[in-house]
Amino acid sequence: MILLWGLPGDRPLEAVREALQGLGAPFRVLDQRDASACEVTINARGLELGLELEQRGVAGSLHFSQVDALYLRPIETARALPAALVDDPYARQRAERVDRAIITWADLTDSLVINPPEAMAPNNSKPYQLAQIAGYGFDVPATLVTTDASAVRAFAARHGRVIYKSVSGVRSIVNVLGDAQLERLADVANAPTQFQEYVPGTDVRVHVVGAEVYATQVRSRAHDYRYPSVEDGDLTLSAIELPAKIAQGCQTMATGMNLHVAGIDLRLTPAGRWVAFEVNPSPAFVYYEAATGQPIANAIARLLCSGGHELPDKRRQRRVGVTTLPADSGH
Repeated sequence: MILLWGLPGDRPLEAVREALQGLGAPFRVLDQRDASACEVTINARGLELGLELEQRGVAGSLHFSQVDALYLRPIETARALPAALVDDPYARQRAERVDRAIITWADLTDSLVINPPEAMAPNNSKPYQLAQIAGYGFDVPATLVTTDASAVRAFAARHGRVIYKSVSGVRSIVNVLGDAQLERLADVANAPTQFQEYVPGTDVRVHVVGAEVYATQVRSRAHDYRYPSVEDGDLTLSAIELPAKIAQGCQTMATGMNLHVAGIDLRLTPAGRWVAFEVNPSPAFVYYEAATGQPIANAIARLLCSGGHELPDKRRQRRVGVTTLPADSGH
């Protein structure tokens, strides 16, 4: 069985659900909003972990030993709670227990998980992830993370045009460091901020899905094309073919990061230099799919149906009935 976990209405989740329906594949959607109404049973015997969910008012339990593949798109537990339960500490506690159990299972199972939570964690620290990217041979922009205004001024003097953005996985708008921001540099003392050299060129979003690679060229006058209206910038997206070396590099990087689906942000400079900025481990691919017609949701659905058998050897996972705990886990 294929399990989809998240909030119904989430566009990537719905796109994959529709693709699975089109393929005639058996699947079940687990609504994260119902977590507080579920009872979770965890059975640990030796190195084996079993997980079972029982929802009040719903006949039958969900035995995770029956899950061959999982596509997960959860949000923070508190945000997923129904409005009527937001102030109920007991409902939140029950929901958190269910969410933690599923996340733990997803990290330990040998079923296919898109993507394992542990593999997605580096996205919570952009500087750390940037170091990972550089380790796979991609050019990355010169970067400074600091709370020191004088260090920012020296960095800007060295690189000329500079942009700034959040260091965390929380989405933020990328902006150019201008005179107005320079006047407020003392504010960086309150929170570490990431500054990077401005890299001119054309943005390219690459989606890696198992063994498949889809590239979208993005043309926009905005500094952050995700928010073109903020700067009154135009925006056009078109499907392109990547040079073989870059496509292979993207797939190698996704493989090495244990990401079965990834959204990689590149920029091609006028001098022909490919610069990598970020690897999104849970990409909102529908934005690009709608603009280009690239069958990304279908590719994810087919990967789920395969149970991971189409993955490169390093990422291939085979289900053996129950999750096997690491030998040094202490269980």
